[in-house]
Amino acid sequence: MSNPGNDSVITSYADAPTKTVTAGGTTYAYRELGPKGGIPVVFFVHLAATLDNWDPRIIDPVARNRHVITFDQPGVGASTGQVPGSIEEMADDAYTFIRALGFDTVDVFSFSLGGMIAQDLALKHPGLVRRLVLTGTGPRGGKDMDKVVGITYFDILRAALTRSDPKEFLFFNRNATGKHAAKAFIRRLQERTMDRDKPISTAAFQTQLKAIQKFGRSAPADLSKLTQPTLIANGDNDRMVPSILSEELHRRIKGSELVIYPDSGHGGIFQHHAAFAPAAVDFLAG
Repeated sequence: MSNPGNDSVITSYADAPTKTVTAGGTTYAYRELGPKGGIPVVFFVHLAATLDNWDPRIIDPVARNRHVITFDQPGVGASTGQVPGSIEEMADDAYTFIRALGFDTVDVFSFSLGGMIAQDLALKHPGLVRRLVLTGTGPRGGKDMDKVVGITYFDILRAALTRSDPKEFLFFNRNATGKHAAKAFIRRLQERTMDRDKPISTAAFQTQLKAIQKFGRSAPADLSKLTQPTLIANGDNDRMVPSILSEELHRRIKGSELVIYPDSGHGGIFQHHAAFAPAAVDFLAG
């Protein structure tokens, strides 16, 4: 367990220092904030993302009363090592990281690719995960999930042509509401000015994409084995991981809660952060 020490509690993600822990030959970069003690909330980030890709409007409210940990998977950002070729191996790495910090029970907050990793982690180590938040994600073998590769490359091209961030296209609707929400989200990601993470390499990003494609084409997992309280959330128009897959997760994970936000896409939880963050805080307090 980390030593609380005498350091004052950091509750703003923009101020959380980047730390490292080494396990299994990999040095993991991570940040932590919020009051130490109790069960931490470990955040599993999306495709191509580093420590700098978490929306402070989601992280900060959770960190008011909870110990929050974000981390870079091997081969991503400031973590050493290579990105593995499968989601299952990514889940093994996440387990290694969590155990290296000395925790045997955590809550997991996941988004997109992070949600795929979180499912595999919870299935393999059911005693480790107490509560599970799955946002903008879908199940192993989910219909059309393997199309994410084509959609992603198409939107990266569209973004390059308009000199925008690809997330503006991938995460948000291209209507007035969506465009406004996209710009606001990208601005929030720039609020941290010091000690920023290293962007993901193209090779690492491509390996992650292939792993998602493989996950989408795999035989479904038995999600009835997930017995922990689970909150599922998405926008109603997710082009990356079709919104219908959130409904499928809800059907297959007994007792799960489902929230679908209107007029929003893959980044629905970021567009609707004012409603979603308190809902997530309440759920995690459980």
